[in-house]
Amino acid sequence: MSTLPTYFLSHGGGPWPFMMDQVGDRYGKLDASLRDIPCQIGVTPKAVLVITAHWEGRDFMLSASPKPPMIYDYGGFPPHTYEVQYPAPGSPELAAQVQQLLEAGGHRAVLDPQRGYDHGTFSAMYPVYPKADVPIVQLSLKYGLDPQTHVEVGRLLAPLRDQGVLIIGSGLSYHNLRAFNAQGAAASHAFDQWLQQTMALPPAQRTAQLLEWERAPAARMAHPREEHLLPLMVVLGAAETDTASMPYHEDAFMGALAVSSFRFG
Repeated sequence: MSTLPTYFLSHGGGPWPFMMDQVGDRYGKLDASLRDIPCQIGVTPKAVLVITAHWEGRDFMLSASPKPPMIYDYGGFPPHTYEVQYPAPGSPELAAQVQQLLEAGGHRAVLDPQRGYDHGTFSAMYPVYPKADVPIVQLSLKYGLDPQTHVEVGRLLAPLRDQGVLIIGSGLSYHNLRAFNAQGAAASHAFDQWLQQTMALPPAQRTAQLLEWERAPAARMAHPREEHLLPLMVVLGAAETDTASMPYHEDAFMGALAVSSFRFG
């Protein structure tokens, strides 16, 4: 199997793939970009490792259940979205392998046999693998949200790409829920333009600039708290010398916001 790319996905809002009758075309472009991923990579991966913005710990945490439950970590959505099931199997074996890779690199990692799929995982993965037939392991962020730490962890994960593991960071390129409308338009566009320019830089310069993301235009308006940006650091670290591309972009997400996803390799 050839080396798989890595992805940073802007995962959309809440359980949107299970509300297509309600949201209409609002998520059509995102849905199409996610459904295209199997065609882009050309193979069925052995498993998917999802770095999720919706889980943080004092150490890096890994979901280790063979049958992860569901976590409905959202509010105000239709009743049926609290009964959604995405029964993709877990992979305790991959979780243990990732634990070994991280600890060999000096980063403590803890297996969590109870952790379920949060909406950043199941909402992003359902369009990609709607049959829920590819095993998934979730990797948390670490408290402190230090960019350098998360890039380093990504570097430790790089060998998995040659072993049939698809590495996905699930977050959002703009995540200010207090300005998730026209009020945030200018900030989202300024920050998104900076992200696109950064992704086009030579690898070493790209990493250096991303580590200094707080210097970007409208950085703290786009990410008052950076947990939805940090998955990008991990997937970049896992494919640090690869060319970046942008498989998904919208200029008017939620009517006004600029959001993007990125692929490395």
